[in-house]
Amino acid sequence: MEETVYTLQQLLASVKGALEDAFPLSVWVKGEIQQLSVNRSGHCYIDLIEKHALTGALVAQARAIIWSNRYRSLAVRFQQEAERELEAGISVLALVTVNYSELYGLSLIIEDIDPSFTAGEAFLERQRTIARLTEEGMMDLNASLPLADLPRRLAVISAQTAAGYGDFMEHLHNNPYRFNFYSELFPAPLQGAEAPKGIIAALGQIAARESEFDAVLILRGGGSATDLACFDDYELALNIAQFPLPVLTAIGHERDTHVADMVAFEHLKTPTALADYFIDIFADEDYRLQTISGRLSLAVRTKAGEQRQRLDAGVSRIRVAVAAKLAEARHKVQLLEYRVGALNPAAILAKGFTLTLKDGRRVTEAAQLKKGEEITILFNDGKVKAEIK
Repeated sequence: MEETVYTLQQLLASVKGALEDAFPLSVWVKGEIQQLSVNRSGHCYIDLIEKHALTGALVAQARAIIWSNRYRSLAVRFQQEAERELEAGISVLALVTVNYSELYGLSLIIEDIDPSFTAGEAFLERQRTIARLTEEGMMDLNASLPLADLPRRLAVISAQTAAGYGDFMEHLHNNPYRFNFYSELFPAPLQGAEAPKGIIAALGQIAARESEFDAVLILRGGGSATDLACFDDYELALNIAQFPLPVLTAIGHERDTHVADMVAFEHLKTPTALADYFIDIFADEDYRLQTISGRLSLAVRTKAGEQRQRLDAGVSRIRVAVAAKLAEARHKVQLLEYRVGALNPAAILAKGFTLTLKDGRRVTEAAQLKKGEEITILFNDGKVKAEIK
């Protein structure tokens, strides 16, 4: 049997012909933009991929091109209607023409992109993220952490040039109460496909110094839906939920609450509102202490008045008691004086009695004396010596 031998060009030309026959018209294709770049000529080059719905494994990949004359108008319309930019990480529904070149291989020429599909897919992805986090028990995990009574050491994740960061710093550190706060900036991108990874990296730096901070703040200060879409990222929300310190967000949006807000300890609409959140904590404590101080001062004055009254009453009672004691003691002294006076030998002698002494000691019984001993007899007006006969 003869075998047909093709040149490479013939083979690829056959493949091209088969593809052109199979897809003679443009078709709508769903895919995720993995990479997107625009060259100097204005042509947009896209890597479209498809992942397995359950495992997330890559199952298909193709190169797509939007020529410059179409890209400019298409990108503007997409941004206006989908409220986000055409960028890596989003799902799109594109109208494509299948193109095959013997030199460059298969490529898809994008003629149009449906913005409503991407907006819908973003909403559905957000709902799936919320459902997944809820099922995993992550929605209230960070909110269950205790916040310090007076949180003053704040780790801030933001862009250094962001207006919201500047407003926050001015409002916090120049507060009218002159409360003293410490804040340290951990710079990170806050929009685009790289934002979740950048914020997660900043969280990792803070986690390594966990004991140095009381809370983590993620600040942005507003932006379009496109700019803020990164705050619906599952991995970012998971890191916030599991972070060991309270994480507070102030992304700056007025209409929507993002998934990052939902899993955070607390979220405020604007960076200045978040600054007020911490200032109010200190102001409430200051008011409480002033109230307690006033109560203590009043209680001390009241107690001092009561003690003064008790002291005065005690002094009066002591004076009365001392006077009574003195009178009683004076009476006792008078009695003692009387008794001492009555027992005075001179008083006895004055009554006509005598006192007999032998060797200077008083003699009370005759038996104490012997014949021939010398004694002294005391009278009221003098004394005599005598001998016992």
